[in-house]
Amino acid sequence: MITKVNGFTPTTKHLDKFLKSQENLSHTRFIQGTLTNWFPKAVLSRSLIDFSEFTFLEFLESGIFYFAAPFFGEHAFRNGIFKKIQPKKLQKTITKNIPKSLEEIKKSKLDKEVKNRLTTTKGGIILGCITIPAMEYALGFAKNLFTLKVFKVSDFNNVANLNKEKTENTQQQKRVETHAKSVLLKTGLLSAGGIGAGLLLASKGHKYKSARKFSEILLEPGEQISKLFNIKSEKTNKFLKEYLKLDFVNNNGKLALSKGQLAVTCITGLFGYSSAAKDRGKLDFYEVWTRVPLVVLYTIFGSSILDAGFKKYLANKGKFPELIKRDKKGNIQNVPTRQELPQIAEKLAKANNTSAETELAKLIKQKSIITGVPFLFSLVAMGFTLSAVSRIWTKYRYDHQQKPQNIAELNPSFQGFKVDLTTNKP
Repeated sequence: MITKVNGFTPTTKHLDKFLKSQENLSHTRFIQGTLTNWFPKAVLSRSLIDFSEFTFLEFLESGIFYFAAPFFGEHAFRNGIFKKIQPKKLQKTITKNIPKSLEEIKKSKLDKEVKNRLTTTKGGIILGCITIPAMEYALGFAKNLFTLKVFKVSDFNNVANLNKEKTENTQQQKRVETHAKSVLLKTGLLSAGGIGAGLLLASKGHKYKSARKFSEILLEPGEQISKLFNIKSEKTNKFLKEYLKLDFVNNNGKLALSKGQLAVTCITGLFGYSSAAKDRGKLDFYEVWTRVPLVVLYTIFGSSILDAGFKKYLANKGKFPELIKRDKKGNIQNVPTRQELPQIAEKLAKANNTSAETELAKLIKQKSIITGVPFLFSLVAMGFTLSAVSRIWTKYRYDHQQKPQNIAELNPSFQGFKVDLTTNKP
C-alpha cells in the first residue's frame, strides 16, 4: 500500500487536497460551501452594508447546514438529554442503536421493548430537531435586525446602493425591528416546544401503538406514502425514500444530515427569507424570489442530478473505467473514495507494470475531474451567474420604478393627469 506521495507534482498535490476536502469533516465542508456561495457575492457586492449582511447570512447559514444537525442530533440529543431519560440499564443499548434505520431496528434481534423505545426515541429526536428549520426560517429576520442595529438601515434600496439619497423611513425601521424580534421569539418558543414534545415521545411513547406509528411516519414519511398508495415504481419509491426521509443518515455509527432534512430546511429558509424581505421593500422581495428558489432547487436536487448526469456521460464515453463502473442492472456504482484509490493503484501497477505512485496520480486526476466539474458549475452558474443576474434584475426594476416619479418631477402639470383608456383621451 502507498504510504508516501512525495513524487507528486504540485498540481497533483493540490488536486489531492481538493479531493480530501470533498470527503472530509463538517468544518471543511463548511468552508467549502460558504466560499461557493459567499465568494461570488463578495466580488459582486453593491455596498459595505450589502457585503456585511450577506457575509453574516452565509456564514450563519453554512453553520446551520453543516454543524446544526451533528450538534443537535448527535451531541445534544443522542448522547445528551435523550440518553438521560432512558432507563439506566438500556441507555448504552439505545444510544448505540439510534443511528440504525427503522428497517434495521425491526429486523434486529433486540427485544420488543428496546425496539419500541428506539422507534419513539428516534421520533423524539426528529421532533427536537425542529430547531434546525426554525433557525433557518429566523435567519432572514436576524439579518434584518443585524443591518438595522449596526448600520441603522432598513430600506433595501439603501442596502443595494440603489437610492443615492440614502433616506430612511423611521416607521419602516420600527416595523422591521418589531417583526424581526417577534419571529425570533416565536421560533425560539417553537424550538423549545419541539424539544419538549420530543422528550415526552421518547420517554413515554414506547407504551402506545399510536405514538410508535406516529414516530414511524415522522421518520420515514416517504415509505408511508409508498405503502398507503401502493406505489410499484422503483424510481418513485427511491425518490420518496430519499427526499422525504426525515430520519438521520447513518454515517459510520454517527447521525448525519439526510436529503429530506436538507429539503425541509432549505424550503423553510426560502419562506423565511421571503417574509423578511417583504419588510424591507418589494425589490428585496422580488430579488429573493428571483434567486433563492433556484438555489433551493439546486441545493436539494441539482448537485446530485448534475453529478449523476456527468458520471453517466463519462460512462457512456468509456472514460475512467477504473472509477466509473456499472452494476448488473446498468446503474452507475458509487465512485471509490480517496481512501480507496491507493488499493486500486496497486492493482493497476501490477497489471500495467508501472509504479503504484504513477497510477495513484492518474486516479487522483481522474477523480478530480469527476468531482471538480459539478463543483465548478455550482461556483460559476449558481454563484457568479445567478448572483449577477439577480442584481441586474433588481437594478432594472428600480430604474423602471423610478421613471414615473422622474416624469412627475420634471413635469409638475403631469401629476394628476389621467387618461381614459377606453377613448385614449384625457
